[in-house]
Amino acid sequence: MSAATTRGRTARTARTPAPDRLCAEAVDLARAAAEEAAAPGIVGEHVAVVSEGDRVVTHYFECEDPGYRGWRWAVTVARASRAKNVTLDETVLLPGSDALLAPEWVPWSERLRPGDMGPGDLLPTEADDLRLEPGYTGADEPPPNAPATDELADLVDVEDAELTTRPDPAARGSIAAVADELGMRRARVLSRYGLHSAADRWDEEFGPKTPMAQAAPASCVSCAFLVPLTGSLRQAFGVCANEFGPADGHVVSLSYGCGGHSEAAVMPKPPAAAAHALDTVRVDEYPLHEAPSPDPRHA
Repeated sequence: MSAATTRGRTARTARTPAPDRLCAEAVDLARAAAEEAAAPGIVGEHVAVVSEGDRVVTHYFECEDPGYRGWRWAVTVARASRAKNVTLDETVLLPGSDALLAPEWVPWSERLRPGDMGPGDLLPTEADDLRLEPGYTGADEPPPNAPATDELADLVDVEDAELTTRPDPAARGSIAAVADELGMRRARVLSRYGLHSAADRWDEEFGPKTPMAQAAPASCVSCAFLVPLTGSLRQAFGVCANEFGPADGHVVSLSYGCGGHSEAAVMPKPPAAAAHALDTVRVDEYPLHEAPSPDPRHA
């Protein structure tokens, strides 16, 4: 057997067989199955017959539902070998080439944007959130990037969790209990990665590369309206307290600036008026009557 003959037989075997005659003629059976699955008047004209394999055929019907424009009812029928009866395999609604499709689903954690949260919303953080790390240390501290208690661990897995009760108090004498008494306990705090991420966001919105900072007469580091932060962020950021500035109440970079700089344009102080001089020693004479004018005839 030559190589050409082998390739020819392989191509014929891989090619989809022609539609089975009895299955292709079972249009009424396929339509009845589609009408049973759909609402009345939804199944339209028969549009295509596609062979799926040996004695397996799919019939396609138009979908008349306005909400599914471009979709088609697909009914697959089959026939056993040497049998004359065609049986129903499955019925499904499939999109066509010009079908109206819903956008690809995106997880809520990727859809969330700054400012989306409203009153009453609960935003869970992942147990291994890179922005957070344990807030205290000791023998009883949880593993790195882990919730403080089992109750909070269960809440992490629930997207729509409602935090209605607080976790059980820490055991007396533990590191967590001592931190509670001192008012210093937080289950988790910002990690170095979390600090850098926040700094990048703040520097992008109110940093030295913004058009406002480029046109500013001076930077925030020398402005009296700057309220410094604490901790390591104090070296690069502060809070603007100028009610007329564009960044009032926002965290700004020390290299940021605007036209509201406290020393950019200091208004000159108006000169003080001279004090009223009153002589209390000399007596001023004020006549009660006007002096008579001289007679011109005696001039």
